[in-house]
Order: sequence, then C-alpha cells, then structure tokens
Amino acid sequence: MIGYLKEVLSRTPPDPVRLPLTNSHGSVLAILVSYLLLVKVVGPRIMENRKPFDLSGVIKVYNIVQIIYNVVLFACEAFFILGPGIYSFKCLENLPLDHEWKNFERWASYAYYFNKYMDLLETFFFVLRKKNQQISFLHVFHHTYMVLFVFAILRYHGYGGFGFCMSIFNVGVHIMMYTYYYQSSLNQNSKKKDLWWKHYITIAQLVQFGVILVYSIYSLSQPECSSTRMWATYTGGSSIIFIILFTNFYYHAYIRTKKKAL
Repeated sequence: MIGYLKEVLSRTPPDPVRLPLTNSHGSVLAILVSYLLLVKVVGPRIMENRKPFDLSGVIKVYNIVQIIYNVVLFACEAFFILGPGIYSFKCLENLPLDHEWKNFERWASYAYYFNKYMDLLETFFFVLRKKNQQISFLHVFHHTYMVLFVFAILRYHGYGGFGFCMSIFNVGVHIMMYTYYYQSSLNQNSKKKDLWWKHYITIAQLVQFGVILVYSIYSLSQPECSSTRMWATYTGGSSIIFIILFTNFYYHAYIRTKKKAL
C-alpha cells in the first residue's frame, strides 16, 4: 500500500500545463492545515471573549458572487459537455492535449477547482460571527476533502473528462445553496429565518451523490474505458461516504427534530 502510494505521488502529471495550486502537494496541504487550525482552534479562541462581527453586508456580496460564479460555470460546463459533442458518455475521457477545445476544458476544470477554495471562506464567516455550532465535522470534512479530491483529479488524471462532467451536478447544487443563503440573509430580521425549502438543499445533495455513484458504477462496467477506472472507483467511493454523512445530517436536522417537536 505504501509503495503504491509513493508510486502515485511520484507520477508525472498527464498535462504539462500546471495552473496555480495544481502542481505542489505542499502548498495545498499548507492551506488546508492552516484552514483547519484557524477554524477549529485559533479562530474560536480569538473570538471567545469578543463580540461577533456583523458581516451581513459582506456575506450578501459573497453569496451574490458565488451565485454568479456558479451560474456562469454551470453554463460553460453544460455548453462544453452537450454543445460541441466531444465527449462520449459511454467513456468520459480527457481531450487530447492538441485538441482545439483543450484550453476551454482546462480553464473550466480549473474554475471549478478554484471555487473549492472560495467555499472555505464560508467557515471563516462562521468563526467571526461566533456560529461555532455550524462548524460541524460534516461541514469541515466536506470542504477539506473536496479541495484535496479535486486537486488529485487535476494532477493525476488531468483537466476534464470524468471528473469535469461529474462536477456539473455539484455546481447545480451550489447555485441552489447560495441562492438559499442569500434569500435567508434578506430574511435575517424575521423570527423565522429558515425558508421553507431549506431541507431540499440536502435532498438535492443526496440526489447528486446518488447520480454520481450510479454513473461511476456504469463507467466501471465498461471494459474498454480503462482510463477512468481509478477515478470512477474513487468518485463512487466518495459518493457512498457523503451519502452516509448527509443522510445522517438530514435525519438529525429534520426527521429527528420534527419527531421531538410532536
């Protein structure tokens, strides 16, 4: 196992174009370790005897930026996947390096990866607002894991292909999620801050993981599609983990809470 891990880590990236934060394991790990220390240890201690910051304006701008960013990204991904007719859904392989659409594939894939770092800001807002109860294991694990996982795909599988096509489901959920956050921020002075469709975000996330899991299994069943086998396995396994975690969250946040209220 250790030998295999060393072999994987020492592999030459399949794409010679290395965009920022896709070339060095050290820089990515340093960012994530700093993130974990700041949101779980340093930040809460600094804020312990301080009043929470009023970040309502900043958060509204952040949510608007995220909505616009993800809408544009979703449109670009949908156009690229369905428009030019390049990908075969039987086997989602990366485009050749000399393909005329390769740069589009690279930058669209990278835009998705960069957005995983933008998502980390949400946790810092929780810290500064002293909303430590929202910095749950699921929240931190999900954000940290997504950065690492997308980094690994871009570095060892390349830009585009299987991972790129699967990311469109996550982008769609992000549009829904940040729209909810923005509308909720407009409703912050109301006694009932939660909007009626809040729980549908978690349902959408579960559907997303379910679809990705099914397609990963389908990809693994195609004997001629060996190039995506490893990432279909990892993606399918990750989907199972998140289905378990988000199902547990949904049960405790909505079903169990509802039962207690009866």
